[in-house]
Amino acid sequence: MDTEWLARTFSLRGKVVLVTGGAGGIGRMLASACLRAGARVYVTGRKPDALERACIELGAEGDVRPIVGDLADSDGVRAIAAACMAAEPRLHVLINNAGQTWGAPLEGFPTAAWDPVLTVNVRSPFELVQRLLPALEAAGSAEDPARIINIGSVYATASEVMNAYSYTASKAAIHQLTRVLARELAPRHVLVNAIAPGLFPSKMTAFALRDEALRSKLLEGIPLRRPGLPEEIGGLAVFLASRAGGYLTGTVIPIDGGMLVNH
Repeated sequence: MDTEWLARTFSLRGKVVLVTGGAGGIGRMLASACLRAGARVYVTGRKPDALERACIELGAEGDVRPIVGDLADSDGVRAIAAACMAAEPRLHVLINNAGQTWGAPLEGFPTAAWDPVLTVNVRSPFELVQRLLPALEAAGSAEDPARIINIGSVYATASEVMNAYSYTASKAAIHQLTRVLARELAPRHVLVNAIAPGLFPSKMTAFALRDEALRSKLLEGIPLRRPGLPEEIGGLAVFLASRAGGYLTGTVIPIDGGMLVNH
């Protein structure tokens, strides 16, 4: 095995990564993978106690540091960006993972379910890119660009959305925003891609995985008949963040056990 080639191609050693919503769920899987690949990782979260606990546990895997902040409004975005740039003048990888959902039947789906979801899932990632762009540009080069990885969803494409109407619309929006930003930022040595997860264990999917009937129904729609594993989505993020992903921009990569084959 050519370990030198592996290290050169996939290592994140010496790189700085920011993962929003990194205290749990998919965000924690991504933070863990980047730590194991050698990066220094900053994770954001709304709840200081939960964030501190997550960082203590993740600390066994590498250099991880917390940033408390809420992406529900522009003040929170501003605070997160300011804290990151005060600590790190160069940011190699921004992973926009934090998300919000809302489920209710069509006839009763409330107007109040739109603004909070679209803010956290679309507007705040865009604002974070705006504010962190100087640090991303400082880190990127023609040989090794900086990276933005947006976490979308297969439900941006699939028609079965489990009554999460604002969520699926927001994820379709972040996929398109990924393509637009990729075109805009390529000349500035910043690559922009999205990961579209299917079913992974998280706070957002816990209700479905606990309910035996709903779990069975979901797994029937997945050709591999199982949820995804942390190393699978984490490995994809490391690929996109590493030199191996250096010629990829504007892509939306589904990681769904084949779910979209059925749509």
